[in-house]
Amino acid sequence: MTVLSLLAAALGLAAVVYLVMALVKPEKF
Repeated sequence: MTVLSLLAAALGLAAVVYLVMALVKPEKF
């Protein structure tokens, strides 16, 4: 695992979590 792939994985995970939160609690966004 390179630093770049770790960063990409973290960004992808954060994007998925953000999308799920936006779908579940749309009033916060």
